[in-house]
Amino acid sequence: MKADPKAEAAAPKSSPKKMIIMGAVAVMAIGAGGGLAWFFTHGKSEGGEHKEAKVVESKPVFVAIEQFTVNLQQEAEPQYLQIQMTLQVPDLHQEENFKSNMPKVRSRILLLLSSKHANDIMTPEGKKNLANEIIATLKLPFTEKGEPQQVSDVLFTSFIIQ
Repeated sequence: MKADPKAEAAAPKSSPKKMIIMGAVAVMAIGAGGGLAWFFTHGKSEGGEHKEAKVVESKPVFVAIEQFTVNLQQEAEPQYLQIQMTLQVPDLHQEENFKSNMPKVRSRILLLLSSKHANDIMTPEGKKNLANEIIATLKLPFTEKGEPQQVSDVLFTSFIIQ
């Protein structure tokens, strides 16, 4: 007896279902390999940079300057400025530096303020400019060839012109 030629021809061929399954497994394996490759080359470096950015922030430190009174440049009649301020510095080392050099700090501020006219510092913009000038003056080193101080802000807590 002879075997059916149709059955012999069909036996060596694989079914279309098996081909689809094998193709899907191959695509998933390639996708998984690509995903792992991306994770190991990109994923860790981005995560590491993100963690470092969170650690950088620290709380500011404030240094209070005692209230004092200065004569302003005379216009029509004598005028005085009574002022009190607080400096914002980045760390405790800078705070200690300012406290140990407070006579120099007060002298620099006094010299700067006594060169001003009342009209120049009465407006909000004038006060902002004055704060920037104080920062620039206080950043200068206290000693020859010394390191400059770090001041990020001047906060006026009392400001009276008479």
